[in-house]
Amino acid sequence: MNIRVMTIEDYDELHDLWMSISSFGIRSIDDSREGVGRFLKRNPTTSAVAVDDGGALVGSILCGHDGRTGYFYHVCVREDYRMHGIGKAMAAFCTDALKKEQVNKVALIAFTNNKVGNTFWQDIGWDERQDVNYYELNLNRDNVTVFNQ
Repeated sequence: MNIRVMTIEDYDELHDLWMSISSFGIRSIDDSREGVGRFLKRNPTTSAVAVDDGGALVGSILCGHDGRTGYFYHVCVREDYRMHGIGKAMAAFCTDALKKEQVNKVALIAFTNNKVGNTFWQDIGWDERQDVNYYELNLNRDNVTVFNQ
């Protein structure tokens, strides 16, 4: 297994991986090739992919920061590769990249109905915040989230 920096050349396999995961939310604009390209241009060294020995992309984390807080998006591991430490290795890769950029904390959103994801983050030592409310304002009504079945 190889964990490496994500590039836009990974996009087709990355999108296929996202589409293969049940209940995974894809945003129509942000998760397009152009949207991911913008994200990677702004954050060229912090996102990660996991590639198996045969060269197949089996996991990913979109990771960026605002100079103060790092953010994880679209953390996923292909179902048949779960429970082998890949998610934990990608999270360590991304947090190390953020530390190199002097970022001191990382945040993420896990949907409440994502039992696998919530259990994973708790098991590897992340703290669930109970003292904040999450708000968002959609600036582009065409950028809709669709969840895989």
